[in-house]
Amino acid sequence: MSEPDLSATEQIAAMTPAELTLLVHRLVADAEELRAALALSQARVIELEAALERRQRENKRQAAPFSKGKSLDPPATAGRKQGKNYGKKGRRVAPERDPDRTVPVTLPVLCPDCGGLVDHTHTARQLVEDLPPLAVMLTEFLIEIGRCRDCGRRVQPRHADQASDALGAAGNQVGPHAKAFACWLHYELGLSFAKCTQVLARFGITVTASALVQACAQIGADLESTVTAIRAEVNAAVAVTADETGWRVDGDSWWLWAAATDVATIYAICEGRGAKDAHAVLDLSYDGTIVADGWVIYRTAFANAMRQSCLAHLLRRANELETDNPSGARSTPRQVKEILHRALDARGIPPAEAAALIEDLAELIELLAEQAHPHAPNRKLVNHLARELADDALFTFLEQGCDATNWRGEQAMRPAVVNRKVYGGNKSPVGAVTQGRIMSVLRTARQQGADAVELLVDHARAPNRAALILPLNYPNTIRFGP
Repeated sequence: MSEPDLSATEQIAAMTPAELTLLVHRLVADAEELRAALALSQARVIELEAALERRQRENKRQAAPFSKGKSLDPPATAGRKQGKNYGKKGRRVAPERDPDRTVPVTLPVLCPDCGGLVDHTHTARQLVEDLPPLAVMLTEFLIEIGRCRDCGRRVQPRHADQASDALGAAGNQVGPHAKAFACWLHYELGLSFAKCTQVLARFGITVTASALVQACAQIGADLESTVTAIRAEVNAAVAVTADETGWRVDGDSWWLWAAATDVATIYAICEGRGAKDAHAVLDLSYDGTIVADGWVIYRTAFANAMRQSCLAHLLRRANELETDNPSGARSTPRQVKEILHRALDARGIPPAEAAALIEDLAELIELLAEQAHPHAPNRKLVNHLARELADDALFTFLEQGCDATNWRGEQAMRPAVVNRKVYGGNKSPVGAVTQGRIMSVLRTARQQGADAVELLVDHARAPNRAALILPLNYPNTIRFGP
């Protein structure tokens, strides 16, 4: 007859003191082993969370397109959809100018199919825009050189189409149109200097990449006063959008800074990401409103300025937390999104209603900050919101009417980042200065509807290298100033 099963308590009660001592030692050893395994697991979790956050940040910095997921099986057919889902119908708009030439296309006398006689019924019209034959214009300037009878000084005149006074070995030059065109191709469209030489070769102009580098460096040096005027115009604005991104200079990590308004943008490439670097585009005494992301410099360096933290960055951060967090830790980012969307939906309301709404939203954030948030990413997000609220940087757009996001700065950075991926940055600090100056002029010209190439051509022709001064009334052009 087998003995009945004893409970754990009965088994322990039946043990001798020696057996109990042995059991306690064994349990203590098991507990220590489990505690060590738990510590290793927690350390591994922290390491993996840090790696995940680092990879997410790296992915945000990429400008190249990524896969949007697995393709459909079977894949969707190319082209427009059939039936009612065809989509918007479009056609090329006819040019509004008269044709440069008219070519009659006559009917054949006999039908090409059956050989019968063909009768004319009507005449149709077709317009074709095309490039003319590419040709380069070679201009010879016969410059009369003289000497003053009184002082003996050498006198050399200059034609308006000349871009330089150089003669002799330096008298064989590339004209201002070609230089300005190459400058536009490189700094605006992102072509490398080597590819710019290939484009100019199609026109019949033979030039080396190094010659274009020197020409652009000279253009950048001549534009110093123009860029100073653009920077002054940006700093005089009521609201400015600022942003920065990584850059490469001679293989080292530098930073590209930008400060943009609706009519002007200033760029600068600096070694760091601190206050002295931000000063390259924006005065530290600036007392308007700065719309920017959460970078600490915008909060600490500009003591006289009001701030608007980019709500798009905060919403993206909340969306990521809602997706990545465990199911029990998703309510916090969801509440943050509701608060921010409520603020964005209220843009343009009267000042009295805006003040009451800001008070309500601030109270919601304060209540959210008082709650316990065991999940560390949620706690960091709420603390950041509370700090921005304390600095009056969350809802400035409701009071001042400025942008709620730093989209203007992001748009200013986008073409520069694309160009960085093409040619990798600059090879010298001098090239970085040239890059910032020329990009500032080209971007500002685009914002004001001016022809950047003609702008640089006229500037190259000016004997005294006059500055391009922004007009105060913004008639969508950039004019020359004395």
